Order: sequence, then C-alpha cells, then structure tokens
Amino acid sequence: MRKNISSLMTSKNILIALTVLCCFFIGTSFFTDTLTKPLKKCVSMVVVPVQKGMNNIGFWVYDKYQTLQEISVVLDENKKLQSQVDDLTEENNQLKQDSYELNRLRDLYELDQQYAGYSKVGARVIEVTTDNWHSSFKIDKGTDDGLKVNMNVIASGGLVGIISETGSNYSIVKTITENNSNVSGMLIDTNETCIVQGDVELMDTGMIRVSHFKSDVVVRNGDKVVTSNISDRYLQGILIGYIKDVKLDSNNLTQSGYIVPAVNFNNLQEVLVITQLKE
Repeated sequence: MRKNISSLMTSKNILIALTVLCCFFIGTSFFTDTLTKPLKKCVSMVVVPVQKGMNNIGFWVYDKYQTLQEISVVLDENKKLQSQVDDLTEENNQLKQDSYELNRLRDLYELDQQYAGYSKVGARVIEVTTDNWHSSFKIDKGTDDGLKVNMNVIASGGLVGIISETGSNYSIVKTITENNSNVSGMLIDTNETCIVQGDVELMDTGMIRVSHFKSDVVVRNGDKVVTSNISDRYLQGILIGYIKDVKLDSNNLTQSGYIVPAVNFNNLQEVLVITQLKE
C-alpha cells in the first residue's frame, strides 16, 4: 500500500495534479467566482501589504533622492553666490580705498590752494619712527627733488614740522610734537606772540604746550595760533593749532596752556613740503 502511495506522489504526478487544479479554477472562473474569491482574498492579504510596503519604500527613496538633488543644487548655487560675494567685497574694499585716497588728495589740493603763495612738493610718508623722546617720519622725496634741511612740512591744513635730514631720495621730518621742539607762534586775530613746545608727557594726549602769553592778553579756547614773523626757521602764517585751557602762570606775568594741533599725526600718509626756506 505504501509503495502504491509513493509511486503516485512523484513529481510528474504532482505537476499533473496542479495543472488540472489550475485548469479547473480557470474554467470555473468563467462561470462563477465562488471558488476564486477565497483564493483572491488570501492572496490579497499577503500581496497588498507587501505592495504597500514596497510603495512606501519607493516613495521614501525617491523623496531622499530628490532631497539630495536639491541639496546638491543649493550647494552649487551657494558656491557661486559666495564667489560673487567675495568678488563684490574685494571690489567694495578697493572702491573704499580709492575713495579714501581721493579724499586725501582733495584735502591736499585744498591745502596747496590755502598756501598758494609758497611753492611746494608733494611726498608720501614711507616710515614712521616714534618713541618716548621724539617723533619723526621719513618721506619719499629728497635732494634729487630739490628738498633741503629746514624746509617746512604741512598737511591736513596745518604745520607738521621741519626737514631735519635729507638723502638723495628721502628726507626725515621732525614734527612739532617732538619733545622740547620750539616754534614761535602768534594769535591770528591779535598777533600776540607765544612759544609752542612739544612735550613728551603730552604725546599720548595729542596736544602740545603753549606759553609766554602776556598776562593781559585775552586768550580763548579755539583761538587759532599760526607761525609768527619772528620765527627763525618757520615761514609766517602757517596754522599750528587751536588754543585750549590757557591760564595765568604762578608768576602772574605770563599765561600758559595747550594747543590742539591742526594736523592729525596718527594718520599722516601724504604731506606737502614748502620748498622756500625762511630767510
């Protein structure tokens, strides 16, 4: 009996049986779906969740792919925009430098017109030397350009100092803020004379000393002081600065105080050298 069952359960017989069963279901499906409904229901219970899962996975993968594509596009655009920003920043900085230089040259031109009676040579500051005892700087013009020792130097509407040393292509300028420097000055309104002196103790404040006003002279804050006609090295009428806090000295004979220089010594880049020497 067992041999008969085994002989019937061969692959060939199983295939034939399944084929007959499929043909049966196919045939009956033309007439009624009573038999196929349970099969469809079973298949749908298995296949539909799988399809939904596959669809969800597909949508998720597609969404991530789209996101990566958008990120790649944004990164490329960001690189381009950053490059444009860098170019514009560099261009803006150059325009600022050009505008700043133009303003300085315009101020220098106005200064040249202000002292039109003197012949002048323009020069650039190429080196600054400052310590506790003196203040000086080097300019890029020298004897080859006709410059000599004791020529006056001006900038920003006022007196900077005087040339103390020259070379063929450079000069050293000693400023009026140098310790113990002396310039004979006078009030522009009354011609009352005074002495303007550099002081190491005032270098950090940006001011210089003024003294030897007579006790009866009226001196107000903001009064202009220019180089006087009795100065031995400085040409007459060059603005030195503005009076501040002049008071009567302890001897009751003279007055002393301070001057705020007309020149900003912390930002000197170009100067004018007056080529006429004081006789």
